[in-house]
Amino acid sequence: MSVERVAAEALEGVAHGFLGRRGGVSTGICAGLNVGLGSSDDREAIHANRRLAVEAVAPGARLATVHQVHSALALVAGVDPWPDDRRPRADAIVTDRPGLALGILTADCAPVLFADREAGVIGAAHAGWKGALGGVVESTVAAMEQLGADRARICAAVGPCIARRSYEVDEGFLLRFVEQDAEHERFFTGGRKGHHQFDLEAFVLSRAAAAGLVRVEAVGEDTYSQPDRFYSFRRATHKGEDSYGRQISLIALA
Repeated sequence: MSVERVAAEALEGVAHGFLGRRGGVSTGICAGLNVGLGSSDDREAIHANRRLAVEAVAPGARLATVHQVHSALALVAGVDPWPDDRRPRADAIVTDRPGLALGILTADCAPVLFADREAGVIGAAHAGWKGALGGVVESTVAAMEQLGADRARICAAVGPCIARRSYEVDEGFLLRFVEQDAEHERFFTGGRKGHHQFDLEAFVLSRAAAAGLVRVEAVGEDTYSQPDRFYSFRRATHKGEDSYGRQISLIALA
């Protein structure tokens, strides 16, 4: 099976792709294109999958990823990407260097890819609920502007993530959001008693719009409900599995 690449019209003309689990060499619980160094998968399979992912989106590019920690920190990647065993702790990467593929790993959180074609600046962010609430989208845009981008020109796309219908949260979760801004309540709908359904995708889109981005697209794919296409931390947890894979989203300058 070949690697499946979901593309966004907003990023047309820029090498990019939101990849799922199809097309990889891993077997077992993490079967498919698992690129997660934090999983229990075979290390040789993980590194083979990372190479397959890059070749599917930006052949010949060098892969830059970070040790994601649900923060709002965005880093600038230079000519040489960080070694896999010395990845800095952060949740977004930006660059103006051709030949570098920025990679974000997810398994329900929202991957966000950014590009200012005119300036030749790209970015990639890992936006889970904590990072999104903390400002990772805004940090990525600010870091891109430091390299010469203009937020009025930046286009962005939100990739596959857990959908509202699959994302049940409790009252305490809701309170974290409304304490920051009462308007955030609009991203929640009622569920069973004491619980709500959270729309992570819509929340991330709203943060991008509030940051001044004019064109932002969502691909509208639910990671939880499509086990044949995507890895999902929450699905693995509900099934009692002891490990789970991670998919990668990539963007690169030619």
